[in-house]
Amino acid sequence: MSCDLMDYALTDHARKRCIRRGIRADWIRQALEQHQHVESDAVDETLVHVLYPVPERGFRILRVIYNETLEPVTVVTAYFDDGEIRL
Repeated sequence: MSCDLMDYALTDHARKRCIRRGIRADWIRQALEQHQHVESDAVDETLVHVLYPVPERGFRILRVIYNETLEPVTVVTAYFDDGEIRL
């Protein structure tokens, strides 16, 4: 799902992890609105993974996982995915 000006919320867990991992709020928004790839969660069908290469981080892939069934969509976690990902 890619949309302009997507409304979203962060869980407390996501907020804490973003602070700890140095993930900026604008990167979360960019990942939600301008992602390069979308994946369904392998376990929880309410979760969506979006991948976004962050230019300020040498195009490392930011993975943002959110619950699409909540209004607004709710980010449950975010991290830099250093696995073998091809966009």
